[in-house]
Amino acid sequence: MKLLDLHINGYGKLHDCSIRFEDGLNVVYGKNEAGKSTLHSFIRSMLFGMERMRGRAARTDQFSRYKPWDQKNGYQGRLRLESGGHIYRIERDFHNNREFVVVDETIGREVEPTKALMDQLLCGLNETAYNNTISIGQLKSATDEGMVTELKDYIANMNTSGSMALNITKASAFLKAQRKEMERQMVPEAARSYTTLLGDIRNIERELAAPQYENHLTEYQKKKAQAREELDGLQKEKEALLQKVARGRQVLETNKFTDEASIQAYEEHGQDIYDDHCKAKKLCEKKSRTLLAATALSLGILAAVGGILLILFAGAGESVFTDLLSGLQLSPYLPSVLFFLLAIWLIASGFLLFAKNGSYRKDLDYCERLLQEIFSRHLGDGTVSPEAMDAFLVRMAEFKRLSRAVRSSEEAVERLTGQMEQLRSRQIGFGEEIEKQQKLQWELEKRLEHLASCKQQAEALKEVLKENDRIAQELAAIDLAQETMTELTTSIRDSFGLYLNKEASDLICGITGGIYNSMSIDEDLNIFMNTESKLVPLEQVSSGTMDQIYLALRLAAAKLFCSGPERMPLIFDDSFVLYDDDRLKTALKWLISSFEGQIIIFTCHKREAQMLTAGQIPYHLITI
Repeated sequence: MKLLDLHINGYGKLHDCSIRFEDGLNVVYGKNEAGKSTLHSFIRSMLFGMERMRGRAARTDQFSRYKPWDQKNGYQGRLRLESGGHIYRIERDFHNNREFVVVDETIGREVEPTKALMDQLLCGLNETAYNNTISIGQLKSATDEGMVTELKDYIANMNTSGSMALNITKASAFLKAQRKEMERQMVPEAARSYTTLLGDIRNIERELAAPQYENHLTEYQKKKAQAREELDGLQKEKEALLQKVARGRQVLETNKFTDEASIQAYEEHGQDIYDDHCKAKKLCEKKSRTLLAATALSLGILAAVGGILLILFAGAGESVFTDLLSGLQLSPYLPSVLFFLLAIWLIASGFLLFAKNGSYRKDLDYCERLLQEIFSRHLGDGTVSPEAMDAFLVRMAEFKRLSRAVRSSEEAVERLTGQMEQLRSRQIGFGEEIEKQQKLQWELEKRLEHLASCKQQAEALKEVLKENDRIAQELAAIDLAQETMTELTTSIRDSFGLYLNKEASDLICGITGGIYNSMSIDEDLNIFMNTESKLVPLEQVSSGTMDQIYLALRLAAAKLFCSGPERMPLIFDDSFVLYDDDRLKTALKWLISSFEGQIIIFTCHKREAQMLTAGQIPYHLITI
C-alpha cells in the first residue's frame, strides 16, 4: 500500500491544503510549528478514524487538539491511496466520525468500508500496531537512564507476547482481577432467597382473596354524591326562603314592626287614637256647652251686680230685707255675700266650661296630628277620615299576613336546616365509609405493590441464578485461559525471542553500519549489543545508538505484523534528531537499499535532503 495524495479542508492549523506523495522516499520539510505533526496526525486519523472522548478527557483529546482554527471549511478531508492494484479515496468528516466514505476510483463507485476491506488497505494493522511499528518517532525520554527504561519496557512487552499491545503478565493479572470480580458478583444466597420469595407470594395471594378487600368504594361514592345533590337542592330552597324572609323582614323593619304582636299593638294604638279623635271631635262640635258657659258667666256678672246693689241698700237701712234680717238677728250684709258667692260660682263655672272646651280642642288637634302621621306613613296621605281609618286597618291586616308568612318561611327554614343537618350527617357517614374503603384499597394497592415487588424480585433472582450459572461457566473459562496462557507463555517467549534476536540483529547491523552486528536478550530481558570484541550492555551505549536500536526493533515488529504481500509506508516523524551526520547518512542509505516500499520522513532540518542530493539518491521533497 502507498499513499498518493491528500487534501485537508480543515484540521488543526491546516486548511485548504493539498499534498502529493511519490513512490520511494518522500521528505516533508517544514520549520518548527509549520504543521508537520498536524499532517502526520491527519494521515493517522484518515486511516483509523478519531475517537471522541467524553467528560473532562474531551478537553485534551485528539478531537479537541486538532479542531480547525478556521471553521469555515469544516473539520474534514480526504486521502487517496493505492492498494491491490486499485486506487481508493477515503473521505471523513470528523465532526461526525460516522460520515466515513471509501470510493474505489478504479471501478468508479463507492464501496462499503467493511473490516475485510480496511484490513486489506491497512495491511492487517490496527491503530495500536501502527503507532508502535511503522509510525516511527524518537525515544520520548530526555535522559539516557529514561531512554534505557523505555526501550526495555518496549522489548519486554514484545518479548512476552509478540505484540506491543498485548502483555501476558498484564493479561494474567487482568484474568485474576476478572475472576475476583466474577466471584464478587456471585450471589450465594440467591437460591434460598428465591425459595423464600415464592412462599411469600403464595401467602400474599391468599390474603388478597379475603372478603374484606371487596371494593365498595364506588357504591359509597354514589350515595355520597346523591346526598350532595339533595343537600344542594335543599340549600337552594333554603336560600330562596331566606331571601323571602329577608324581604319580608325588611318590609316589617321599614315599618318598624318585629312580629304580629307588634302589628296588633300598633293597630290597637291607632284605633285608640282614632276613637279619642272621634270623641274629642264630637265634644268639640256640641254648642250647648259653649252657650251654658256664656250663660253662667252672664248670670255670675248679674249676681255680682245684685250683690253690690244689696250692699248699697243695706247701708241706707230702707230695705225690707234689712228689717227682716234685723228681726231674725242676722247681718244686713248676708244677702250681698250670698249674691257674691253665687256670682263667683257662676263665673268660675263659666270659665271652667270654656277651659274644658279648649282642652277638647287640644285633644282633637293632638289626635289629628298623630293620625296624620300614621296615615301618611302607611297610606301615603295624611287626611283623617273614616275611609282612611278603614284603609289603615286593611294595611295592618296585610302586615299581619306578611308577618305570618315570614314566620311560616322561618319555620320552613328551620325544618330545612334540620333536614340538611341530617343529610350532612349522612354525608359524613358516607365519607367515613369512603375513607375506610380508600384505606382498604390503599392497603390492597400496597399489598399488590408488595406482591408485584416480590414477583419482580423473584424474576430478578431468576436472572441472578442464571447469572450465577453464567459466572460459574466464566470462572471455569478463566481458569482454563490461565492454564492455557501458562502453557503458551514459554512457547511464545522462546519463539519470539529467537525472531527478535535474529531480525533485530540483522537490522541493527545495517543501521549502525556494522558497528554492532547483533543484539542478544537474556532470560531477565537484559539487552546486550554484540561487537567483535565484547558484549556491550544497553546502559553503556550512547543516546544515538539507543535510538538506532529503537528503530531496529520497530522495523522488526513491522515486518512481523505486516506479513502479507503488501507493506505499509514507513513514516518517520523527526526520528533522526539524535543522529549525527555519519549515522544519519548510514541510516538513510540502509533504508533506501533495504526497504522497497514507500518512505515518508517528516523533518525540521535540511540535512536529510542535502545528504540525499549529495549522494544522488532520488527523493520527492514536500515543503510546508
